Amino acid sequence: MRFRRPHLLGLAGLDAGEIGDLLDRAESSWEAAGTAGWRAKRTPAIARLSVVNLILEPSTRTRCSFEIAEERLGAEHLSVGNEGLSLIKGETLSDTGRTLQAMGVNVFVVRHPEVGAPARLADELPGAHVVNAGDGTGEHPTQGLLDLLVMRRRWGELEGRRIVIVGDVLHSRVARSAVHGFHALGGSATLCGPRHLLPEAVGWPGATVVEDLDGALEDADAVMTLRIQRERFVAGEAVPDRAAYRQKFGLTRERVERLREDTLVLHPGPFNRDVEIDGEVIDSGRTEVWTQVRAGVAVRMAVLSVLAEADPAPEKGP
Repeated sequence: MRFRRPHLLGLAGLDAGEIGDLLDRAESSWEAAGTAGWRAKRTPAIARLSVVNLILEPSTRTRCSFEIAEERLGAEHLSVGNEGLSLIKGETLSDTGRTLQAMGVNVFVVRHPEVGAPARLADELPGAHVVNAGDGTGEHPTQGLLDLLVMRRRWGELEGRRIVIVGDVLHSRVARSAVHGFHALGGSATLCGPRHLLPEAVGWPGATVVEDLDGALEDADAVMTLRIQRERFVAGEAVPDRAAYRQKFGLTRERVERLREDTLVLHPGPFNRDVEIDGEVIDSGRTEVWTQVRAGVAVRMAVLSVLAEADPAPEKGP
């Protein structure tokens, strides 16, 4: 089944065919994603796009890769954050969206600290396309897709593969999207970290939850480390001690040396060196972190291209 939806709000609910279609499109953009100054021949579908990146949380990789993807496709685009919007004056996100839509904007890439904000905007802006670029602890579907792309490029298919996701899983929208996408393509996930930073397995399809990292890493096909997301902790939530955390849950050089040679080492970034992953590991060339960054441009080119060809959400009736 090809991806025909008007929005990309999450990987939950997408089937293998839809995800595969997006990954195939991203694969076709792989060379463009890593080539400075590359420009596509502007298609009529892309020419109809007017994209606004509403980046309402700090972002380097997501914001820059969306901007580069839009530029390389030849789409009209603009990026703004809280500091450049009337949201700081009390305007609602819905009214901001309607204001931009009145100017002809028809694609909204939204990063927001509140779970469900992109979905609500999609519901409130008929005729537009919305891409979730990360909503609180909800989902980050394009990050999930780029992680899947890196793994599929290595293995060909994900059926029967197992990924270990270690760290602050509870607060991670990256982990949530990765698990949904990995499960849809036939893989399974082991979630590992301090007990208070782990979710219940319910709602995480095909996943098991453990606290023993060394045991989880045995015969793993891939391991993804996550940073501790202090900015998402609520009052009273315990922040782990950095040294103790590294000892028990950090991807140290010693742990990496015990992995199979073909085990993929991933991190969505930004990383805190020598906490969840040793700086020595990052600099060794043993990880796929820079490949993930390149994959982000390819995936975002694919998503924008497929939305350019999709029918927008219908207008609501009276």
